[in-house]
Amino acid sequence: MGETTKKEAAMARVAFLGLGVMGFPMAGHLAAKGHEVTVWNRTASKAEVWMARHGGRQAATAAEAARGAEFVFACVGNDDDLRQVARAAFAGMSAGAVFVDHTTVSAKVTRELAAEAAGLGFGFVDAPVSGGQAGAENGALSIMCGGPEAEYLRAEPVMASYARVCRRLGESGAGQIAKMMNQICIAGLVQGLSEALAFGEKAGMDGAAVVEVISQGAAGSWQMANRHKTMLEGKFDFGFAVDWMRKDLKICLEAADEVGASLPVTALIDQFYKDVQAMGGGRGDTSSLIRRLR
Repeated sequence: MGETTKKEAAMARVAFLGLGVMGFPMAGHLAAKGHEVTVWNRTASKAEVWMARHGGRQAATAAEAARGAEFVFACVGNDDDLRQVARAAFAGMSAGAVFVDHTTVSAKVTRELAAEAAGLGFGFVDAPVSGGQAGAENGALSIMCGGPEAEYLRAEPVMASYARVCRRLGESGAGQIAKMMNQICIAGLVQGLSEALAFGEKAGMDGAAVVEVISQGAAGSWQMANRHKTMLEGKFDFGFAVDWMRKDLKICLEAADEVGASLPVTALIDQFYKDVQAMGGGRGDTSSLIRRLR
């Protein structure tokens, strides 16, 4: 399926596990669409804040949240987090339910957990997202999915609550491979934009004025349109953190080794992000790559 039509899904009983900067608003959109939402978060106070804003129900454990849910959504940190949370949820899920993972993790752990879910009678859809915090808050995420088509088709109308586009790209792991491709593209674009802006500064150019012109041509990109001003101003205390980008690029590089692909530029930019971390910028936005060029 391509761009979602935002059609209304029948009300479903859902659980949402993980209420970080992405999961909090995503779960909120599910509640706003009329779904019966139970939330769980490792730090219970975040779930309490979510309930105060959106209603719903809070569970003490992931298993309790998953009990009776038709769809269990997760948006956590990394492979190890997902294994722990998914297996806890599996203990509470009923046969026929579908686990939808919005975490960016390796295709390896996705396939591992999908096989476990199938053995227990559950569906499993890997569905990493792109669009950042703003996309989650505005219900305009791009969702890249992998898994059996029948399970995807059941989950897609519910995911439409916070999606601009949602598409199944293949079997289990395909969504995660697509997300890796997404991160590879972003890394290259941010480095190119950083170099252009830093070069312009040293050459005495008005970077904002130049971007106003070149963004209308072949050089234009989401990164240029949405990040050039804050890059020129040296503001990076927002957005997708460098620490998380390095986690994602590690997944990309490991997967490239597994399939025999070459990612020389990605490997180099990963080291540039390492430099930014060494400068104390691990929690800053990925656009902070420009810091090492100044």
